[in-house]
Amino acid sequence: MGIIIALIAVLGAGTGAGLFIIRNLYYICQPSEVLIFAGGRRPIETDREVGYRLVKGGSSIRMPLLEQAFRMDLTNMIIELKVANAYSKGGIPLSVEGVANIKVAGEEPTIHNAIERLLGKSRQQIEQIAKETLEGNLRGVLASLTPEQVNGDKLAFAKSLLEEAEDDLEKLGLILDTLQIQNISDEVGYLDSIGRKQRADLLRDARIAEAQAQAQAAIKTAENQKKTALKRLETDTEMAKAEAERRVQDAVTKRNAVIAESESEIASEVAKTQAEVAVQKERIKQVQQQLQADIVAPAEANCKQAIAQAKGNAAKIIEDGKAQAEGTRKLAESWQAAGSNAREIFLYQKLETLLKTLVSTVPNVVVDNVTVISANNSSSATKTARFLEELRQTTGINVAEVINNMSGNSDAKLVSSKAIQPATISQSKNTINPVDPQSLQSLKSDVEQFLDQVAANTQTNIEAEKQVQQTIQQSPKFKRQLQKVLQVGGQETLKAIFNHPTVYIPTAMLIAWLTEE
Repeated sequence: MGIIIALIAVLGAGTGAGLFIIRNLYYICQPSEVLIFAGGRRPIETDREVGYRLVKGGSSIRMPLLEQAFRMDLTNMIIELKVANAYSKGGIPLSVEGVANIKVAGEEPTIHNAIERLLGKSRQQIEQIAKETLEGNLRGVLASLTPEQVNGDKLAFAKSLLEEAEDDLEKLGLILDTLQIQNISDEVGYLDSIGRKQRADLLRDARIAEAQAQAQAAIKTAENQKKTALKRLETDTEMAKAEAERRVQDAVTKRNAVIAESESEIASEVAKTQAEVAVQKERIKQVQQQLQADIVAPAEANCKQAIAQAKGNAAKIIEDGKAQAEGTRKLAESWQAAGSNAREIFLYQKLETLLKTLVSTVPNVVVDNVTVISANNSSSATKTARFLEELRQTTGINVAEVINNMSGNSDAKLVSSKAIQPATISQSKNTINPVDPQSLQSLKSDVEQFLDQVAANTQTNIEAEKQVQQTIQQSPKFKRQLQKVLQVGGQETLKAIFNHPTVYIPTAMLIAWLTEE
């Protein structure tokens, strides 16, 4: 009996101890929470030791006196976010309202951060910490975005906020499940102005689209009208072609009739002509015989007479030539016999003839004096002047006086060789008569000597033109003479007077100089 009582007592004590252990030391962890048994040290995955052990979704017994058990709720926490007057990029203050769903991290190693920072805090305290953290992150994200970006793409804004807050919440041991931006507003009306601008843009786009549609409709209508007009033109063209073909056929028919009529007329004319051919042949023979008697025979007689006369003239010319050749040969023999003075003797013998020739060309001129001109690089005129001066000095014969005595006119004077200089050519006192060939020849000779000097004193034809222009402008009398030549003889006469092998003066340029005031 005592043994049974002892067994019953032991059994009761064991049962009581079991109940005590189950009631006070055995802990069951729900799926939405985690058990932390603080007391014993154990290593974790980050190669460090912590003073607690974790139980999640199971059960465990707490070591009496060595461990203390704590529970941490892992359920979701809804946090309402509201940020007022947060300045965005560009300095526009915005107000943002949103809702975030967070919870304590249940996975390692983030749960260790939650245990170290949040263990022992109430749920309201944890929600307040998360709210302040998210609002701070929200202000930071707003500062990096413009109001257009915040309001235009709320999903992108929420994503930027999640990325910004993720690191901070992870350090706290929290996880941000979702974040929804409910409202974005501002007190300065900036977003409203953006909305009005967008509405204006939409209205503008709608009007543009309507105008484009109307333009397309007008283009389509014009294309339809063009096709209709082209079809009408094709029809008109086909009708015109048919009408043209009809007219061509009528013309061909008429042409054949006209050709047949013409052929019959031509055949009739050909028959008449063939009938008259024999008559015309006889008439031709008669005309040929008449021409032979009236023209050919007298012409042949005149030809023979001219040939005989030409032969006689040729014989006379031959004899004269022989006589002149003999005289020239004897003159050459006499020249050689005279030695070095032969040239002067010959000139003295020809002097009278030469003077008569000069007087005949200038019948109304009186010689004032004769100027000596160097024979170096000069023309035949200058050499003749030098010879006349030497003749006066050696023999005492004044050629100017002889010419004056032979001319018998005391009112005219001969132009000295000095007059061909560019500056004095207009001082000639000759009276030019453009109708008189001798007077024109004298003027042409003076101009030719003047152009010789111009060619000797200038390097280019441009310089020669300037020298001639200067002489015409500075010599009014010479200019009047040339004007009279141009007025009476025309451009061809003026061109002939200034014709020179070296100096070329355009006739148009001469006319311009003569006509200018």
